[in-house]
Amino acid sequence: MLYFAEVVERGGFAAAGRALGLPRSRLSRRVAELEARLGARLLQRTTRKLSLTEVGEIYLRHCSAMRDEALAAGEAVAQLQVEPRGTLRISCPVTLAQSTVGYLVPRFMALYPLVKIDMRVTNRVVDLVEEGVDIALRVRTTLDDSGSLVVKNLGASTGQLLASPELLRRQGMPATPEELNKLDTVAMSWIDGRAAWTLLGPDGREFVLQHQPRYVADDLLTLKLAMLAGTGMSFLPDSLSAAERQAQLLVPVLPGWTLRAGVAHAVFPSRRGQVPAVRSFLDFLGEHMRGEMLV
Repeated sequence: MLYFAEVVERGGFAAAGRALGLPRSRLSRRVAELEARLGARLLQRTTRKLSLTEVGEIYLRHCSAMRDEALAAGEAVAQLQVEPRGTLRISCPVTLAQSTVGYLVPRFMALYPLVKIDMRVTNRVVDLVEEGVDIALRVRTTLDDSGSLVVKNLGASTGQLLASPELLRRQGMPATPEELNKLDTVAMSWIDGRAAWTLLGPDGREFVLQHQPRYVADDLLTLKLAMLAGTGMSFLPDSLSAAERQAQLLVPVLPGWTLRAGVAHAVFPSRRGQVPAVRSFLDFLGEHMRGEMLV
């Protein structure tokens, strides 16, 4: 009954197999055995998709209810455990994992020795339900696109527009936003060879800088190396550029102007938020990330 509910709700045997850690063939065989015992077909199988029969729709409601009750019972027992345990499956953007979160995870695991962590370090947006992920960490300018997931705000990301002294000697220091176009740039993404940054000024003024980056890479550490070499200017989070700014290897360009702040946050399915290991990890991040300079 659990297998049947997972297959339907995840849209197929392959996705359910990944979530349950079982081979697709075993799931298909078990659902077929269930249909044989019931004497009724629950699923219409085609080469492209699965669909429920009328009997399957009725049966699914009972299977889902039993599964949810079983999960709730397990979580109720887990909440009585003094110490969180089990495997946490987390996705995290590359730069966040290589900086703030990368330092915090070992500290969390030292506090909770029965917890194991399986972290997927990727800039790709993961589907938590489809891929069996407990928590996805993200940094975005808005929290409005998280759908039905629960969101925990972890703090704001701050940064500056920076360039190497060599680049500024070669191409000049801009005095106004309009003069930024005389500097080469590097960026994390572009569309048809162009990128746009919305800059916010100290007086509330906005300026959209349209530019053609010389170098595009979806990793801030990689871009920082290019900036240090004088390839172009870009924005870097404060936490990723503190040492370089102190050594004046990178210097602010157009001080007072910055990108819109990003919001570091965690998203997770509602039912997972009550599992002790998940709850403890979210509380730990909330305590140690809020108010810090984040990526």
